[in-house]
Amino acid sequence: MGKSSHIVWHDALVTKSDRKFRNGHKSCVLWFTGLSGSGKSSLANALDVELFHRGFNSYVLDGDNIRHGLNRDLSFKAEDRKENIRRIGEVAKLFVDSGQIVSSAFISPFDEDRQLVRSMFEQGEFIEVFMDCPLSVCEERDPKGLYKKARIGEIPDFTGISSPYEVPYNPEIVIEADKMTIEESLNIVLTYLKEYKILF
Repeated sequence: MGKSSHIVWHDALVTKSDRKFRNGHKSCVLWFTGLSGSGKSSLANALDVELFHRGFNSYVLDGDNIRHGLNRDLSFKAEDRKENIRRIGEVAKLFVDSGQIVSSAFISPFDEDRQLVRSMFEQGEFIEVFMDCPLSVCEERDPKGLYKKARIGEIPDFTGISSPYEVPYNPEIVIEADKMTIEESLNIVLTYLKEYKILF
């Protein structure tokens, strides 16, 4: 279906700059990407807790949670996985427009999809965080038992086993998730946010 010709974009009367001034910080999306079990959700939520306690406006968009609601009509076939990421990008953009620091935790295995989302944002608003963790470590952790199911064929097209993961070419932040603690990883992200004046 094509876009209807009578839909018109309405600019908000309260701008991102207005919200930045009142909030005391800029808005952005931290796009956590990596294999299942690499620690995306754990770090995203640790960051959210820290930002909340410091009085900043933040929110976590988690892959499983989104598929329970907004994207429950989507399968894990290639075209639906692409649409899943596109929708998340659009939701994250709305959150950023509303002045939030958004942490988005999705495998998002394909570079093309991640670049599509990046293109939705202004310069500096999209921060790609690559959770660099060897497949062997992720599989050993296997917090949801997904790798075990994928190995015996119960889950087709599973990233890292029967479907590829494309490593980011030039992410803003790289976390060596098999070597760093949550606290060390959190400090790296917070340092980036301060250095690039997201947090004042």
